[in-house]
Amino acid sequence: MKQISSIAELRKKITNLKRQGNTIAFVPTMGALHEGHLSLMRLAQEKADKVVVSIYVNPEQFGPNEDFDSYPRQMEDDLKACEAEGVSIVFNPDDEIMYGSGKKYFKIKVDTLNEHMDGGSRPGFFEGITLVVNKLFNIVEPDFAIFGQKDIQQFQILSRMAKEFNHGVELVMAPIARANDGLALSSRNAYLSDQQRKIAPGLYRALKYVEKQIRDGVMEPKLLLNHQQDELEAKGFKNDYLNVFSMETMQPVEELESGNTYILAGAAYLGKTRLIDNIIIDL
Repeated sequence: MKQISSIAELRKKITNLKRQGNTIAFVPTMGALHEGHLSLMRLAQEKADKVVVSIYVNPEQFGPNEDFDSYPRQMEDDLKACEAEGVSIVFNPDDEIMYGSGKKYFKIKVDTLNEHMDGGSRPGFFEGITLVVNKLFNIVEPDFAIFGQKDIQQFQILSRMAKEFNHGVELVMAPIARANDGLALSSRNAYLSDQQRKIAPGLYRALKYVEKQIRDGVMEPKLLLNHQQDELEAKGFKNDYLNVFSMETMQPVEELESGNTYILAGAAYLGKTRLIDNIIIDL
């Protein structure tokens, strides 16, 4: 496994791999790798000959009062995990390499797809993500890029970005990796206290309950969603959102229709830890 921080060196290495006939699968991460990330790498191995993983905590996607400084960083452990998964290259640039210094004249603006869900709660979040992933796609030029369903709004926005910016990459969505009790795996789960960790799977259980009611024929789930929010609050969660959204537009939907695909998604805080989860529903 090769660890590279230079863009020029990375491009040279990938060019040589492609000249040898290799396809490239890319897994962008912010490090603090867990089983969820490793599952993305395993899927990447199935899709392509060589796997490139980036480890970079992107400052552009953190708001002023968010956890950029305290975000978990464990490079030594992350590199060992990547090597164990057969990763060919780990790209770990610093801020200067990714963004340079001096005045910036260009930004990416996301229209409507980020109005709700995580985009509605975290202004500027998806502009920061699309900016860094656009740069990473330009640097790595992968054949495939692997993302997790847990960040489904991110996947939909980046899929649209790749199409509109003519990136020659196929985005692949991997299923959510979960703990035995159903909690979606996340680097931020490390922030949970022991007591909060016991409560945390309640978000997934609330989604599963609403999903069952929808599949049993409830097509206007607003009252169900409101009731589950009350239940979560009673258990100690502070709700951010819990709703059904259109897979295509990322807009909330009050009346469901057969033949469409929806995202049943929720976000809530336990203490200072923000948890997100979702279920895809095809009707």
